[in-house]
Amino acid sequence: MGKLKVTETNLTDVKIIEPAVFGDHRGFFTESYSELDFQEAGITHKFVQDNHSLSTQPGVLRGLHFQKGKAAQTKLIRVVTGVVWDLLVDIRKGSPTYGQWEGYLLSEYNHRQLLVPKGFAHGFVTLTPNVNFLYKCDNYYNAQADGGIAFDDANLAIAWPIDVTKAILSDKDKQHPTLQEFEGENPFIYGEI
Repeated sequence: MGKLKVTETNLTDVKIIEPAVFGDHRGFFTESYSELDFQEAGITHKFVQDNHSLSTQPGVLRGLHFQKGKAAQTKLIRVVTGVVWDLLVDIRKGSPTYGQWEGYLLSEYNHRQLLVPKGFAHGFVTLTPNVNFLYKCDNYYNAQADGGIAFDDANLAIAWPIDVTKAILSDKDKQHPTLQEFEGENPFIYGEI
């Protein structure tokens, strides 16, 4: 039915995807995912798992997460209720944008989706209450392959849109290493994923 608008970002291989949205006085309709439309746009990942998180309060910060090694995942993310500031950090050694980050506003209003390739640490902070966050993955979750980077890594100097000292965090997300501490074990080599 609808076609996709695909925009390259400043981070190598990351794409913003905007499906066609048809609205009137009743609301809107959109095809949030059509394998055919994605393939025509050159996005050929086979997604095998859908995940859904709910964050009930503004200021919930989740991340920065990734899966290591062969369990690495490409993700297609979107927000169906609420607003988030979504963040990616390129952790692929040898990538032209290694160690760089970029933030994106995703919301129920802009209908944007974000294609997050393997080898990126991902996180987000909620800017509204009751955020329903959905993402497709091209690999199954593996608890033994969990990885993370500190959301407040001073060397990354991420400009979060909230005061992170007041962020609502899990105990796990308070304990991730910095990118520099993680570098020695980095399983992602750009071009080999």
